[in-house]
Amino acid sequence: MKNVLKKDMKPDMLLKTEQLHEIVHPLLRWYHNQARILPWREDPTPYRVWISEIMLQQTRVEAVKPYFERFLTALPTIKDLADVPLDSLLKLWEGLGYYTRARNLQKAAQQIVACFGGTMPNDYNDLLSLPGVGRYTAGAISSIAFGQTRAAVDGNVLRVISRILAYHEDIMSAKVKLAIEQKLENILPAAQAGDFNQALMELGAMICLPKTAAKCPLCPLKQLCLAMAQNIVPDLPVKKAKKARRIEKRTILLFVESGRTALMRRPAAGLLASMWEFPNLDGHVSEKSVLQYARSLGLTVKSITILPIAKHVFSHVEWHMIGYQINLNPARNIAETKAAYDTTQVPPLPQLHWAAKNELHTDYAIPTAFKAYIDIFTK
Repeated sequence: MKNVLKKDMKPDMLLKTEQLHEIVHPLLRWYHNQARILPWREDPTPYRVWISEIMLQQTRVEAVKPYFERFLTALPTIKDLADVPLDSLLKLWEGLGYYTRARNLQKAAQQIVACFGGTMPNDYNDLLSLPGVGRYTAGAISSIAFGQTRAAVDGNVLRVISRILAYHEDIMSAKVKLAIEQKLENILPAAQAGDFNQALMELGAMICLPKTAAKCPLCPLKQLCLAMAQNIVPDLPVKKAKKARRIEKRTILLFVESGRTALMRRPAAGLLASMWEFPNLDGHVSEKSVLQYARSLGLTVKSITILPIAKHVFSHVEWHMIGYQINLNPARNIAETKAAYDTTQVPPLPQLHWAAKNELHTDYAIPTAFKAYIDIFTK
């Protein structure tokens, strides 16, 4: 771009298509020489591309690799994904987090079976109609799996383009994202649209890193990057500050009887929907309150031990947890076999299920939020 841009240019001027054309060839050349070998790139069928893109949302590549292989082995087709029991699906997803992604995958698979004969649609708008598929994912599938000239604009791409153009608008704005997407579609090489999209993502993931971690001397576009020329790379992209996470205090209860511990199912909607968890109470409650709660469930308590504190961070909330291990008398007077489950109470008492140590790892999908307490019980 040879200094044709100035920092004080208006945003619409900065996004002129011709100003991006120069990145195409050096970027593709770098990608073809330096791209990582990743399992979903080796055989980019629509199904494999779709699963990988959903898994990679808000999850590191190295963390995704073993999950991807295991998932495709267990569910090799869209029909398999549509039909798998929810518990089995959540167990396959356990540890990846953001479990709504898994539930949306199954809903989308069921829609594909019902509306498209079990074959991934190749129409962009049909892809957008699927649960959990937004413009980025639809663009990735369209370009990588079907060779269509559709842009795939994720956070990495927004960071790269913002720096190339020294673009100072808020990239969290839907208007800005759409503007960048449209301009990129005008420069996509028709025969290599998928490679170009992946090259932009790869550059953002490996070289054009956030803040001061950027590896500018290694960048194939360093001669074209206005942010580097102006020494403002750490300042870009501009992002509106996120709201502070909400803090929630919780008390985790490990009811233990004859080598088994109690689990209960989370509600079908909301955070960690339909997954299994240890019984727990809002707030940090006292040992006396725990004893009263255990009795309300029809349980007879032998002893109570205080457990270590733990914390888990979700995208918008943090759980600050304390815990108790409640050892029960082996009378088997548990809610599963006793009419202690009373839905008339407000809130209703939970229906408890009793699991052995090995079953926590094999039969129940339990969120990573409870890992510290799983470890305590299974050690």
